[in-house]
Amino acid sequence: MRVLLLGPYPPPHGGVETNLVAIRSFLLQRGISCAVINITRHRKTEGDGVYYPAGAFELLRLLFRLDYDVLHLHVGGMLSQRVLRLALTCTSVPRKKTVFTFHSGGYPSTPKAQLTGSHSFDGFVLRRFDRLIAVNQEIADLFLRLGVARERTRIIAPHAFSGGEDYMGELTEPLAGFIARHQPVLISAGQLEPEYDLKVQIEALGQLLLNQPNAGLVLLGRGSLEEELRGFIQAKPFSQHILLGGDVPHAVTMRAIYRSDAMLRTTLYDGDAISVREALYLGTPVIATDNDMRPSGVRLVPISDVNALSVAVSETLALSAGRPRETGIPDDTNLQAVLDLYRQLVPDLNDSDGQP
Repeated sequence: MRVLLLGPYPPPHGGVETNLVAIRSFLLQRGISCAVINITRHRKTEGDGVYYPAGAFELLRLLFRLDYDVLHLHVGGMLSQRVLRLALTCTSVPRKKTVFTFHSGGYPSTPKAQLTGSHSFDGFVLRRFDRLIAVNQEIADLFLRLGVARERTRIIAPHAFSGGEDYMGELTEPLAGFIARHQPVLISAGQLEPEYDLKVQIEALGQLLLNQPNAGLVLLGRGSLEEELRGFIQAKPFSQHILLGGDVPHAVTMRAIYRSDAMLRTTLYDGDAISVREALYLGTPVIATDNDMRPSGVRLVPISDVNALSVAVSETLALSAGRPRETGIPDDTNLQAVLDLYRQLVPDLNDSDGQP
């Protein structure tokens, strides 16, 4: 069996990227050939079966030139016309089985999605895939509304971190120094974008500092709000207690989450965030906006409620103080489910060499 993954490939690391890397690693460890085509503007030197096409023509050439049996497209965010055109192209390559995974927390509830039905271009394109993977029930319901047959849809949650202590990288500056100087440390591992509602975290830190004057907040990632947030932070009298950490390697992010006392996931809309599951695996308490799909063990708060977030932070820190850290058990069930789906599509092929 030979698999070709299309989607965002790190860096930077986000939820979709983490899931794609996990699937590829899982396949390679089992002797299954797996190449990747990166479909974002972030580029690295090609090698080790990872391709970075410079444009649509080069992407098209790779789709028709590379040798694979299953093509698996991973998409986050919105079902834009650009995404749908790419999906249509993927399903037009002859003699290939195609799989589509939609990673999106907010799209099914948007006005566009609510008004889109089975007679739409969206529905026409998605019905061309042999299988569709929804990362939650809401997306599965969207597929059904677009006319996708129920038997062709699978709900498979994204894969969370399942490595051990050796997987985590060493902290780099200024992150290492900031964490060493502050106690307790709160961390956010999203992007600096409006949907992550980061100003509410900053305001909550201000309240926490009234009782814990050495507390700190780390905001990892980059995004369109970086300069606005920098100005917002600098205007605060406690700005020295906040670090805009930028993009760091995924292994360093894992170490930073592990060293933090709580992770915050405040969002205006969100899916089944991989970073939440990673933090829980590492034994770091998580406080997150309630979106009806958080895993068990997460302390839930309402959207954009500074007081509720502040109370949740204080109570969570008090409960976890002095307790031994309990890490999770590695679980590859969702990765195995993806592989089982591939095997259903190409049952006549062996995993190792793609030959009958």
